[in-house]
Amino acid sequence: MWYPPSMRPPIYVRPFTSAEQQVIDAGLRSPDAFVLRRCQILLASARGDHARLIAQRLGCDDQTVRNVIHRFNSDGLAVLTPGSSAPKRTPHAVFDPARRDQLRALLHQSPRTFGKKTSVWTLDTVAEVAYAEGITPRQVSGETIRNALAQLHVRWKRAKHWITSPDPAYARKKSHVTA
Repeated sequence: MWYPPSMRPPIYVRPFTSAEQQVIDAGLRSPDAFVLRRCQILLASARGDHARLIAQRLGCDDQTVRNVIHRFNSDGLAVLTPGSSAPKRTPHAVFDPARRDQLRALLHQSPRTFGKKTSVWTLDTVAEVAYAEGITPRQVSGETIRNALAQLHVRWKRAKHWITSPDPAYARKKSHVTA
């Protein structure tokens, strides 16, 4: 059958082996909703249903159905095992050592230097300023900032107190208060 360039042909599961068929049939009785849903997708595809129809019947996204079919065709029954829900990108991708050093230097300054109305950093404020100053290539979350600080072996509680005053007598005044 011919499909226009904007449409891809429907994808279906490959034929099951007898062992796979037994596992998939048993999965229909599984108390685990994840396994049950995956087995339903696989069997519907084996019957010849296309992804959009399967998704409508099961109340999920058609891309989810395609992902399950692709994974079964490549990995077999491993598709019935949930993968990690951890994010695919990590703070390491955003904060290389040079950027972490820039982040440390940023935290040694007052947020007011960057037009903020407060003199105390919050994780979200650090994320906004880091993006605005070009330290990060994209807007990141406060948790990503916390993780980058952890890579510097710095706790956030300690980091937010790094600010120093331009007052020449600041060190004397601070030591008098903290002593």
